Amino acid sequence: MGDLDVFVVETKEQRKKFVAAILKDMKALDNMLSSDAFEKDVIRIGSEQEFCFVDKHLRPAMIGIDVLDQIQDAHFTTELAKFNLEANLDPLVFEGDALKKMEEQLTDLVNKADKAAQDHNCRVLLTGILPTIQKHHLEFENISPFQRYRALNDAMIRRRGGDFEFYIKGTDELITKHNTMLFEACNTSFQIHLQTNANEFVDKYNWAQAIAGPVLAACTNSPLLFGKRLWDETRIAVFEQTVDLKNLHNPEREVKSRVDFGTGWLKESVTELYKYDVAYYKLLLASNITEDAIEMLKSNQVPKLRALSLFNGTIYKWNRACYGLTGGKPHLRIENRYIPAGPTVVDEMANMAFWLGLMEGMPPEVADIESQLDFDHVKLNFLKAAQAGLAAQFKWRDGKRHTAQDLIINTLLPISRKGLEKRNIDPDDIDRYLGIIEARVEAHQTGSIWTNAAFTTIKKTSTIEEALVAVTGGMLQRQQTNQPVHTWDYPSGNGGSWVSKFQFVRQVMSKELYTVQEDDLVELVSNVMSWRKIHHMPVENEEGEVVGIISSADVIKHFCQRIEQVDAEQLTVTDVMMKDPITVDENTPTIEALKIMRQREIGCLPVVKNSKLIGIITEHDFVYMASHLFEELLNIESEKNNTI
Repeated sequence: MGDLDVFVVETKEQRKKFVAAILKDMKALDNMLSSDAFEKDVIRIGSEQEFCFVDKHLRPAMIGIDVLDQIQDAHFTTELAKFNLEANLDPLVFEGDALKKMEEQLTDLVNKADKAAQDHNCRVLLTGILPTIQKHHLEFENISPFQRYRALNDAMIRRRGGDFEFYIKGTDELITKHNTMLFEACNTSFQIHLQTNANEFVDKYNWAQAIAGPVLAACTNSPLLFGKRLWDETRIAVFEQTVDLKNLHNPEREVKSRVDFGTGWLKESVTELYKYDVAYYKLLLASNITEDAIEMLKSNQVPKLRALSLFNGTIYKWNRACYGLTGGKPHLRIENRYIPAGPTVVDEMANMAFWLGLMEGMPPEVADIESQLDFDHVKLNFLKAAQAGLAAQFKWRDGKRHTAQDLIINTLLPISRKGLEKRNIDPDDIDRYLGIIEARVEAHQTGSIWTNAAFTTIKKTSTIEEALVAVTGGMLQRQQTNQPVHTWDYPSGNGGSWVSKFQFVRQVMSKELYTVQEDDLVELVSNVMSWRKIHHMPVENEEGEVVGIISSADVIKHFCQRIEQVDAEQLTVTDVMMKDPITVDENTPTIEALKIMRQREIGCLPVVKNSKLIGIITEHDFVYMASHLFEELLNIESEKNNTI
């Protein structure tokens, strides 16, 4: 899609013209397959590295376009959001030292981007989902300023008919919605490409589907989103729900997400995938295609199948079939899209070696995969891996259920080793990369397990914001060593400066809200305050709007003044509360909130968004912040004295 001038399909004529081009491309593809026109016996590998930028406060940095302009390297390209970029590695013949060479180039490219980022006082971070990303980073203003992204966003919103809705449940629960597809920009992945002979494509693709669950379980690195502990690989749920285009005006109509694992085993050829997608999914984007694939074949030219490729680029299968040209010769690839970025380059290369080895070590009996594994079990394996990672259990070809550790260590790693040996990969490289997978699984420490454990521990003595910053800082620090994640220790709770943790109200406000309504009894308020050890409670109406605030001081005062006039048991909140309280929004600087509270001599501020209560900040929060600020200042002073 990147090299095409794409637009949202708006007229019947646009749709008719572009669909005609797709059908010609598919006919040309069938012709090339039947005439054995595809390159064979040359197996190449490639990869795409997505990454995010973080600023000095360890939050998303909108510098992608600036870095791209600065480095002037064709290996790099934009991603959906301004805080992400992608590096495309050179394809290599899959043999000998190919994996080592790919690691060297990947390291060089990541370092090049990181060096440029440092000129902006930022850094590159490899992670499936950046822990410190928040919903306000996903506003439309942060989409990359290119027509293809805006067109795709407009097309998806038009097709859906309203906001994108998200529901993900893990240890915590996330329920939210958003008015752009920029939620997808939360995800960064390490995509792997494997060129495949056309006559082997069906078996190879089916095998790629079969192994997806256990491979993902060994690689998870995306457990946090908006401070919520969700799935071990939350990217899977986020991406699927971002491009879930169920029409809000017809919710009874069942519509598959455009991110899909698949519906069944492939049986005859790669064109089955394309035919299903063209038949099922609606056209979102088009381009003015001048290439006539059929006429090109007649004149002994090889078409690029631009229309089909553009359409395929709006269908995001976790294992995706790709068509391409190398040296003017057509080839087919399988693209693995489910492996996350990070935690380190060497972890990613271990993941790549594991998957590529499995693909090349495919057992010959896989040709009869349909009789060995029910496709629904394979699909469920993938879902379990995304949700539980190494804690998942999988149904396998022997008809038995296996733990992730058992299946990976005792079955899949030996297959992968044979596959790498088949390609004559250097033995030292095989030992190094597969040794990392084995050690990671035996230690039971993937990136997601490390992140969850670090976050949960730090959160016990810190705010959620502090824990997110500390975990992100810990990731960045350990990533620089390029030591695999199973060797990582855990960070302390001291991540980032006070600015990174306390700059805005959204970073310090309490989201665990205890509220009352106007007709509730004051006796209920006093009990809740006592039970939960709080001193302020917002008063809401039926629409969730703040209409008052009640404090423990108000309760005591009114009980004392009115105990003889009104039956204490009949006092209601409306008799006691302060009406029309001052509120702030989540983006209010914390220092400004403090000034308001001091000037108005109030002990709390409700935080609202679109008139609805979303949090509360109290004097207790400022005492907490002050203790941390004093501690930070003392540490700085101590460091200065030690350097004198």
